[in-house]
Amino acid sequence: MNICVIGCGRWGSLITWYLDRIGHHVTLYGRSSSKRMQAFLATRKNDLLALPLSVTLTTELSAVNEAETVIISIGSQGLQALMEELSVYQLKNKTFVLCMKGLEIGTGRRLSEIAKDNLDASNHVAVWLGPGHVQEFYRGVPNCMVIDSDDEDTKRRLVESFSGDLIRFYYGNDLIGNEIGAAAKNVVGIAAGLLDGLHLGSLKGALMSRGTREVARLICALGGKELSAYGLCHLGDYEATVFSKYSHNRQFGESFAKGEPYHDLAEGYYTVRAMLQLGEKYCVELPICEAVYRILYENAAPGDVLRDLLDRGLKGEFED
Repeated sequence: MNICVIGCGRWGSLITWYLDRIGHHVTLYGRSSSKRMQAFLATRKNDLLALPLSVTLTTELSAVNEAETVIISIGSQGLQALMEELSVYQLKNKTFVLCMKGLEIGTGRRLSEIAKDNLDASNHVAVWLGPGHVQEFYRGVPNCMVIDSDDEDTKRRLVESFSGDLIRFYYGNDLIGNEIGAAAKNVVGIAAGLLDGLHLGSLKGALMSRGTREVARLICALGGKELSAYGLCHLGDYEATVFSKYSHNRQFGESFAKGEPYHDLAEGYYTVRAMLQLGEKYCVELPICEAVYRILYENAAPGDVLRDLLDRGLKGEFED
């Protein structure tokens, strides 16, 4: 398969390395102003991996014209702007795969919705989601992930073409649920980091249990399948997000709680705003998201907010 990967960050470069490894012809695109791309052009390396000579490197976005499959791995809030850049090429009959997790602030749009809103109807859109860390994949540690799409033929072709010894792909059957679940797990990751920063890690069990129910309610309200919250794209990604030392969202939350500096805002920082917008629109209570929002955006004391969360009215274990 002739593939163009847009995004030269850790995930984009890992995807490039992986797809080249299993036999595809891959071109990696990065902006000429990107320090990461300049490093690849100079050394073919970043701080984690080295790209073989079989991978083509380019700073020309027009490379998408030659690709049958375009994989996008950038920050979710930049997707609309990227789609506008791509519009000048009038792309048709291509497959777009979104390997990113998030929701658009202001609209609450899922990423597949943003792509479809900007692409010719002849194109197909899929998502690549699920657990895993770049550091572990590159060391040969395997994991399972999900590919989902509204188009069954596209989904089947991608699963068959992308599966390898490092990644076992499952067929998704709920695009809404998998996208919402994947985005929301980053918010739960920040909450887990806040607990770590306050030395309250023993509460992660409650966080995982209640967080999953919270997300399941929202998925159901949006027309997705409630059980998707318990699949690989949400609950199945908790180990990598809630506990792992490689989890950017968890580390962000821990640093925030400790008052330590952090270099980049985590994806969940943006997602929690969009989650609350969706919760209000669809009348779904999201207490964990509300707590994270108060801490990140309203300067509420993390300890006080988490105590308020624990002091919510007494309920049976399986009540909403």
